[in-house]
Amino acid sequence: MTITYEINPPKIIQGTVLSQKELQDSLNKLKSKALKVGKVCKSIHLTDSVLGIPRISPITAGFFIRDSNKKIRISASIRVRDRNLISITQTISDAILLDLNGVLILKGDTPPVGPKDSKLIPSDIVKQFNEQGFGKKIDLYLSLSSNPDFEKIHKKIEAQPKGFVTQVISSIDQVTRIVDKLKPLGFKIVPCILLASEKNSKSAKMLNLDWSNYSKDMVGFIKQVHKISGNVLISSPNDFTGALDVLKKLK
Repeated sequence: MTITYEINPPKIIQGTVLSQKELQDSLNKLKSKALKVGKVCKSIHLTDSVLGIPRISPITAGFFIRDSNKKIRISASIRVRDRNLISITQTISDAILLDLNGVLILKGDTPPVGPKDSKLIPSDIVKQFNEQGFGKKIDLYLSLSSNPDFEKIHKKIEAQPKGFVTQVISSIDQVTRIVDKLKPLGFKIVPCILLASEKNSKSAKMLNLDWSNYSKDMVGFIKQVHKISGNVLISSPNDFTGALDVLKKLK
């Protein structure tokens, strides 16, 4: 049973392409965050260019975090929207070589510039990699809606991922429904919770998220979700201090 904290690696472009020194400074800040998280949390998940904005590779970021903390569990997202099969295979191989624990294969947000869609399907990728034996070397995950239509996710189930990471959830009923349906089939369920705070309100609005069910008792809600699913992914893109405080209370 695990509580995981989600971290966005630093952006590569901020108006202009960052210099090597600026990238190194950003990476040092990431490592500093990871060290603080590692004292109160046993697992970190690294995202892959959220909103299609180029960021340092989550695999690279994972390597630097692993180098400073041998015990923490590290997973990373891998976008397929703007990669080909060779690139994805290389990325997963890198994750295995760098001793990461899991990868979440997802479509990814549409990038603001460049090609919009490789036409690759995450479930097809996971199925193929499982058939090739990658699933024995690293945990492969797929994403899942917070309100899935179970009649339409047969391909995801047939791909046999290690488990499913949900989109942001807002109620216990959502978690119970997913767990009751998929956990008996042997899948690990990782509900994602957005930290309710003023600094994250813009993210909540973008996601059309109503957090009224848990905003007054963040810690209690997380504990309840964790009790049902055995796992929780905490996302707090704009409030690291608030998230760290919650993680300390959950320790």
